[in-house]
Amino acid sequence: MKFLEYTPLERINDFLDHLSLGECTIKGCLEAYSCKHTGTDKKLSLSLEHEILDYLGRSSDTDSSSPVDHLLSRSSRKTLIYLVLTLSHMYPDYDFSVVKAHQFFTEESWDSFKQIFDTYMFEASKEWIEANGDGSLLETLKEAMDEVVKLSECEIYSYNPNSDADPFSERGAIWSFSFFFYNRKLKRIVSFRFCCLSNLVVEGLLPSELGYGEDEEIFDDMDM
Repeated sequence: MKFLEYTPLERINDFLDHLSLGECTIKGCLEAYSCKHTGTDKKLSLSLEHEILDYLGRSSDTDSSSPVDHLLSRSSRKTLIYLVLTLSHMYPDYDFSVVKAHQFFTEESWDSFKQIFDTYMFEASKEWIEANGDGSLLETLKEAMDEVVKLSECEIYSYNPNSDADPFSERGAIWSFSFFFYNRKLKRIVSFRFCCLSNLVVEGLLPSELGYGEDEEIFDDMDM
């Protein structure tokens, strides 16, 4: 996997690097990768393939609706390996198990991504318009990614691991999302992770220290 530099992505990354919204901060990052193997990718790819095949060989689940059923397809295994290789490049210090990771990937549509983005990035989108005034954040994001991976040809995946398999977790995280936009023809992937952090927790302040009651909402000023 080779990291690809694209100026349109960097513009959004600069905006979402540390967007303070009072008691919380929005952070987001877009990264583009070519799926061509570089360095140790080939060795890791073979290791991941063997891990999948070994898992399939040990699996006694013959139910056609089994979540591992799609891994019988070489094309599906290849896609999963690309996704895990992307994760490995994003977090080189984290050891990803491909068998474990596949349980947390879900195929999405643009509409499902848009719904999540509109809901959780509402305040960030307002800040974007105030700062730039040249179109919505989502439209700018869409245009930037389209330039890299042609969204109409992409498969979209979300990655929602449990706490034991989550390299994205940060202190004070209120919510976080990770999406991958994969163009099979271009052999490119764009990853987009975005999260919301509580400034109170990050700064080491607990709600009890600030006089909040148990039933009071700390984040009333954030629309979601």
